[in-house]
Amino acid sequence: MTTKKKSGMYKNLTNYGDSEFSIFLRKAFIKGMGYSEEMLNKPIIGITNTYSDYNPCHGNVPDLIKSVKAGILSSGAIPLEFPTISIHESFAYPTSMYLRNLMSIDTEEMMKAQPMDACVLIGGCDKTVPAQLMGAFSANIPAIQLVTGPMLTGSHRGERVGACTDCRGYWAKFRAEEIDLAEINEVNNQLVPTVGTCGVMGTASTMALITEALGMMISNGASAPAVSAERRRIAEETGKVAVEIANKSFNPKSFLTLKNFKNALTVLSAIGGSTNGIVHLTAMAGRLGIDIDLNEFDKMTKDTPMIVDLKPSGSGYMEDLFKSGGLPRILNELKDYLYLDAITVTGETIQEIIDKNNYNWKQEVVRNAEDPIFDKGSIAVLKGNLAPGSAIIKQSAASKELLAHEGVVEVFENLEDLANRIDSDDLNVTKDSILLLKNIGPIGAPGMPEAGLIPIPKKLAKQGVKDMVRISDGRMSGTAAGTIILHVCPEAAAGGTLGIVKSGDIIKLDVKKRSLELKLSDEEIASRKKSKKSNKEIKRRGYDKIFHESVLQADKGADFDFLRSIK
Repeated sequence: MTTKKKSGMYKNLTNYGDSEFSIFLRKAFIKGMGYSEEMLNKPIIGITNTYSDYNPCHGNVPDLIKSVKAGILSSGAIPLEFPTISIHESFAYPTSMYLRNLMSIDTEEMMKAQPMDACVLIGGCDKTVPAQLMGAFSANIPAIQLVTGPMLTGSHRGERVGACTDCRGYWAKFRAEEIDLAEINEVNNQLVPTVGTCGVMGTASTMALITEALGMMISNGASAPAVSAERRRIAEETGKVAVEIANKSFNPKSFLTLKNFKNALTVLSAIGGSTNGIVHLTAMAGRLGIDIDLNEFDKMTKDTPMIVDLKPSGSGYMEDLFKSGGLPRILNELKDYLYLDAITVTGETIQEIIDKNNYNWKQEVVRNAEDPIFDKGSIAVLKGNLAPGSAIIKQSAASKELLAHEGVVEVFENLEDLANRIDSDDLNVTKDSILLLKNIGPIGAPGMPEAGLIPIPKKLAKQGVKDMVRISDGRMSGTAAGTIILHVCPEAAAGGTLGIVKSGDIIKLDVKKRSLELKLSDEEIASRKKSKKSNKEIKRRGYDKIFHESVLQADKGADFDFLRSIK
């Protein structure tokens, strides 16, 4: 029995000090599952199984695995599925982002520990796709992403609805007492009518589209609904491509360059994508030793038109985008803004993908560059003494009249303070006030919860106030809308200026000038920082200890410092 072969069953042999015994024992055990000697000489394609009863976004994973396996078997390889962590946005405490890096570690280590010549990564919910790609990039084994796909829309009293922009919209109406308890319970049954990811341009949809733009997915693999037959066909084709990249040893470092990431960032801006996309792309690039400069991103996308009409910045849903032609149609409209020679996981260039598609039918979801939904730069990067590192705003989902605004600040020290006071009749706010929430950054919360969408105080909501300038060091869901400034760096818990802001201070926002300023002198800011008491030392253990000691700021993707590529 030879052990010279370094592919398939012979990869990553368990170390017993006798390699021939290692393969003998491995084959003995796997033959217990019915495999023949002939079968065990074929390439192996791993398939991540992220199914979980806690993850409705991944409810179709068992069916997708069947289709992936069909594609792999028909191409002459062995499919072997294995479980990893599964994270759902609404079921993870304190926040799914806290567990993203752990899922990436799980994915990386299992890819490296087990014999596989390539891996199909199946994910969907917000943090699962970036976690899988971060892990795969670090493992540097041939890999291809398959997303679970978006859910279909529901209907409430004749109105089309879907998670989760409409979740937030109806909840805001309930808080403002525009609808009653009976109706909010009624619509709750319609917002998520099928399994799959949110059907709007939230983080899950954003990550699916920019992963395809990055080149880690088959063409038009991002937008087909989770419960559609097309999603199953995409899964089968993904299995076939996985065998091809295994045979070529086509690993991520073989073809992914800064050009691929710039294409993904351009698409992020053009689709009105989630601000979370910046954090995730930055972390993913860092695993390959590629640095993403947010100032460069702002310059690069400042003139990029937003051309996709989906909620929350537009009006449509992901199933509409699929029917309109999906990402290939978007790429066709953006070809003047992209690196067309960038190579994808299939070996095709972006130019070749554009050339092979024929868009000759009318549709209203993907606009042309001359008739955009939002003129240019859907996401803007801000700087100033309040955000000396950076901060971001999704201006395409903001109120135009608030993009240049100066107001008195009402400060919430943390999430508990926010919960205790936001609906108090004594809260000292008007519609022109600025709401500022501290300590929800990577370290402060921990894990950057999606609490940046600070609720409109109930007393103002009842008066009809729909939007206010809101600032934090945390994140917000891609499904949310409003004049929300996020990812303020450095965060309050890391000694950032945000931490010394007091109620009654004045902040000036000017998105056009990319400016976010606290109206205090440098001397006053320095004095407040000097007098601020340091946080009490907390004893930590396990993953919580690793997280607090290793997590980076948002502008570095909130990854762990020791997981980034060593140059």
